[in-house]
Amino acid sequence: MKVYEKHITVQQEDLDAMNHVNNVRYVQWVQDIAEEHWISIADTNQQHRYLWVVLSHHIEYKGEALLNDLITLKTYVSSSEGVRSIRKVEMFNAKTEKLLVKAETNWCLINAETKRPMRIPDEIKGIFKP
Repeated sequence: MKVYEKHITVQQEDLDAMNHVNNVRYVQWVQDIAEEHWISIADTNQQHRYLWVVLSHHIEYKGEALLNDLITLKTYVSSSEGVRSIRKVEMFNAKTEKLLVKAETNWCLINAETKRPMRIPDEIKGIFKP
């Protein structure tokens, strides 16, 4: 599996009424890193021919992140079969390395022209492997 990684510093607008990162923000970060990973490894032709849509998210919240915390996000595709792909995302406090969030998202590959689900071709499966 190819792991894609990035860092985010928690901003004021990421916080909820309890002054820690809002659960909805974590969901947004899960989607954002998935898109960034796709853009970083798919060529322009692949990006124009294929789209990904979310079928389901499962998220476990393990800890809290606070204002100015540096968060390490890691993602990878754990499996691809038929039209579906399972992507894992983990978020850690970069300073303490404590796991904050663990997510698994079920994605469906869409033909960009027809907007219909399609089997994941080997060329796409291959770009997610090391």
